Amino acid sequence: MSLLFLWDAWQRHTGQPSLFGAPPTTQSTAAESGSGAAKEGGKAETRDPSVPPAPNAMPAATIPAADSAASARSAATVVRVRNDKLSLDIDLAGGQVRRAELLAYKDSENPDARVTLLDLRSNSTFLAQSGLVGGSEQAPFPTHRTAMTVVGGEATRELRDGQADVSLTLVGESGGVRLERTLTLARGSYVLQMKDRISNTGTQTVMPVIYMQLTRDGNPPPGGSEFYSTYTGPVIYTDKDKFQKVAFSDIDKGKTQHTKTADDGWLAVIQHYFVTAWIPQASKSREYYTRKIDTNLYSVGAKTSLGEIAPGASLEHTSRLLVGPQDQRMLADTAPGLELTVDYGWLTVIAKPIYWLLERLHSMVGNWGWAIVLLTIIIKTLFYPLQAASYRSMARMKAVTPRLMALRERYGEDRVRMNQAMMELYKQEKINPLGGCLPIVVQIPVFIALYWVLLASVEMRDAPWVGWINDLAAPDPYFILPLVMAGTMFIQTKLNPTPPDPLQAKMMMILPLVFSVMFFFFPAGLVLYWLVNNIYSIAQQWLITKRFERAQAAKAAKNG
Repeated sequence: MSLLFLWDAWQRHTGQPSLFGAPPTTQSTAAESGSGAAKEGGKAETRDPSVPPAPNAMPAATIPAADSAASARSAATVVRVRNDKLSLDIDLAGGQVRRAELLAYKDSENPDARVTLLDLRSNSTFLAQSGLVGGSEQAPFPTHRTAMTVVGGEATRELRDGQADVSLTLVGESGGVRLERTLTLARGSYVLQMKDRISNTGTQTVMPVIYMQLTRDGNPPPGGSEFYSTYTGPVIYTDKDKFQKVAFSDIDKGKTQHTKTADDGWLAVIQHYFVTAWIPQASKSREYYTRKIDTNLYSVGAKTSLGEIAPGASLEHTSRLLVGPQDQRMLADTAPGLELTVDYGWLTVIAKPIYWLLERLHSMVGNWGWAIVLLTIIIKTLFYPLQAASYRSMARMKAVTPRLMALRERYGEDRVRMNQAMMELYKQEKINPLGGCLPIVVQIPVFIALYWVLLASVEMRDAPWVGWINDLAAPDPYFILPLVMAGTMFIQTKLNPTPPDPLQAKMMMILPLVFSVMFFFFPAGLVLYWLVNNIYSIAQQWLITKRFERAQAAKAAKNG
C-alpha cells in the first residue's frame, strides 16, 4: 500500500492521471484577460465566448463583440464592498466580482495577507459573472461586459458599526433592456445577495435569459502539496442527481456528464478548504452548463429564462453568491446539499459521522489538536476486538518465526518444498497466515475516512495544538512529530513477526524512513493522528503479546 501511494504521488507530480481518478495537474497558464475575448492588439473575434449562448429552446441570442467588451473593460472602475468577513471588488464592467478576500483566513504562503479566492492576475483567473443574453448583434442585452454606473457614486461600501448590512446598486442599459442590480452583504455573512430588476425600455416585447457563471483557470490553488491530492474544479448539485464533479480535464475533452436541466440546485467551484457557489433563485427552471472558453480557461454556470417582458414592464430575479470556507454548518444553513462541497469522496457516509464526533469533542475540550487525540483513541478502542484478533495472530506468527527461518535454511532456494513445509507448520500450529491482515482490512475504510476528515476540515487552518504547533493544517515547522512517528513505526516493526524473506525484512525497516520523509510535508493534524494511532497500537500490541506469551508459558509448563 505504501509503494502504491508513493507511485500515485509521483504520477500526479509528473502531470499524469491519478490512480484514484483525480485529474492530472494542469501546467498551462491562464489568459490574462480572463475572458477568452480577443486581447488588446490581437485579432478581434466576432463574439465574446465568455458570454454563454441562450438555451436551445429559446431564440438564438447575439453576443457583444470582443472589441466593444474590451473598451467597456478599459473604461470600467472597481467598487469595493466589505463586511466583517469579506472584501469584494465589483467591476463596473457588468458588475462581475473580480476579487474576493476572506478577512478571517491567513494566506498559507504569506501570513501577512489573507486568502483570496476570486481574483484576476497575470497567472490567475477566477471570476463570478452574471448578465443577460438576448437582443440583436448591434444592441445586445446587458451582459457581464456591459458598462454600468453606480447609484450613489462612492468607491467603497464598507460595513460600519451598528449597520446590519452594506449594499451597492449598479445600473446598465443595452438593447432596450435596463438592468438594475443591487448587491447586499450582511454582517457576519459569506453570502452576497443579488437582486436584479430587469425593465423593458423598448417598444417590443423581449424575452431575456439570465445567466450566473464562475469562470476559472484550471491551475491548482497555491500552497498545495506534492504528497496528497485534493479536488479543485467545478461541481453541480441537484436534488435528483445529488453531488456531481466535473473535472477540468473532462471539459477539455468534451466528456462532461452532469445534470443539464433542473428546478433546483446550485453550481460551484471548490478547492481545498474553500468554495465559491452560485445559488439561483429557488423553484426556477434552469439549465446547467460547463464550457471551455480559452486555453486553460473554463466556466460553469446556470441559465434561466425570465419569460416575456412587455414594453414598459419589469420583473425581478434574485440569486446568491457564496464565497467562503467549507464550514459545514454554515454551508448546510445556506442551501441544501452545499455541505457536500467538503469533499470526502466515496467515504462520505463514514466520514460525516466521524466529523460530527470530532466537532463534539472540540466543543468539550476547546482545542482541535486534543480533539484529534481523543477521536483517534475512541476509534481505536471501538476496534479493539478486531485489533486484538490481529495482534494475537501476529504473536503466534512471531512465536514460530525461528522455526520458519530454520525451514528457509534447510530448503534454501527450493521454494516449492519450503512453502509446503511452511503450510504444514501453519496447519500444525493452527495459524492462519492472513489472520493478522483481515481484521486490519475491515478497519481500513474507517481510518481512510478519518484521514479525509482531518485533511478536508477547514477548522484545522490556523488551529494551534501545543507549543510549537500553531497551525494543524500546516507541516510541523521543526519536523518533531514526523520524527517521533518514524520512531513509533520502528517499534511496531520490532513487535511484528520478522518476514522470512530477507528482502521483505529490509523493506519493513526502510518504510519508517520513507514515511517520515513523506510526513515532513503533511499537515501537522494528520501527523498527530498517525502518531497517536501508532502509540495506541503499540500499547495494545504489547499488552496482547505479553498475555499470549504468558498463556503459552503456562501451557508449556502444564504440558511439561
